[in-house]
Amino acid sequence: MNSYDVVVIGGGPAGLAAAIEAKKHGAERVCVIERDKELGGILQQCIHNGFGLHIFKEDLTGPEYAERFIDELKEAGITCKLDTMVLDISEERHLQILNTYDGFMRLKAEAIVLAMGCRERTREAVNIPGTRPAGVFTAGTAQRFLNMEGYLVGKKIMMLGTGDIGLIMARRLTLEGAEVRAVLARRGYPGGLMRNVAQCLHDYDIPLMLRHTIVKIIGKERVEGVLVAETDEDRKPIPGSEELYECDTLLLSLGLIPENELSKGAGVKLDPATGGPVVNESMETSVKGIFACGNVVHVHDLVDYVTDESRKAGKSAAYFVRKKLKENGPLIKIEPGKGIKYIVPHLIRVDNLDKNLQLFMRVKEVYPNSRLIVKTDNAVIKKSRKIHMTPGEMDNIRIDAKILRQVKPAILSVQVKREEE
Repeated sequence: MNSYDVVVIGGGPAGLAAAIEAKKHGAERVCVIERDKELGGILQQCIHNGFGLHIFKEDLTGPEYAERFIDELKEAGITCKLDTMVLDISEERHLQILNTYDGFMRLKAEAIVLAMGCRERTREAVNIPGTRPAGVFTAGTAQRFLNMEGYLVGKKIMMLGTGDIGLIMARRLTLEGAEVRAVLARRGYPGGLMRNVAQCLHDYDIPLMLRHTIVKIIGKERVEGVLVAETDEDRKPIPGSEELYECDTLLLSLGLIPENELSKGAGVKLDPATGGPVVNESMETSVKGIFACGNVVHVHDLVDYVTDESRKAGKSAAYFVRKKLKENGPLIKIEPGKGIKYIVPHLIRVDNLDKNLQLFMRVKEVYPNSRLIVKTDNAVIKKSRKIHMTPGEMDNIRIDAKILRQVKPAILSVQVKREEE
């Protein structure tokens, strides 16, 4: 059985950043396991710019951003196993892996970092009636076909959902000569970043139809059209509002789901609100020595935030191996308050904090002109004014660690308060 200090599962932006940071902080034997044939993950098919503005202060494409970390990984001498599947993880941090050149192997890790990313919701997730013709794709699949394989998936496109990948693909397909007839959102607001709505839809005159959904796919061999209906306040189709739109392709951008089958197998506790592991301030899960970061924990808007979070996980994993991570001391439980869907991290050990605590969260609905209120055992310790908050954009707030050490709370909560309340 081969042994490593830190094994990172996933060679995307989260895994790359975590592995490099673990190596920098004293983990001598670091191994990255990636199921694809190359490192970089989803970044390799994201040929648009907008990456690296926070980390590198530069405007990079996805492959350029990935290349920076891949080069650093190679310079650090970190072991990589590509085209390799992790079959199982035990609570004792034993891994079973499989590939075509090593065959079946067992690895022993002093610490594991889960960085498997996420997957797209499919047609089955929303139960769209109709036949099963060719021409129905998730936005990410269409992105890979076009940007990496060179295939245009269709000429006349309808899109259901307003995730960021879908918004970007609406623009990309338009630039390639396809007609994007409309982008539909079941809710009364888009699910992606507002900058993507502006730059990818409005700038290209692509219609955005809020409170609309698809109730039937028409076509036998190939998609011939979709039946579109308006939705009510509960996002249910309104009878009698149906309208036929002719198209040859339907793209689905219905959101992302953290990839956590391996996490479940290892006994890691999951948060039902995020679908990802419950983690503490060091990004350690409920299983000692197993850490998690990136979209496997919760779906991020920006890869720069993934990198920051993953660096913390990699550093913590190295500290765990070197027995520098504090495991005792009082714990603070983080609870979502009014208007907050979830908060990450879920538990805080103040002794492991540096200068401040950064909490990431999403709100449940659209909140203009509001405040984030941070409370500890009914005492308000911080307020932050927000001009606009929406579920499609992740928010964050920083709290000085000195304040937490002084008040020593058992529970910390964050809630939204409108200005008029």
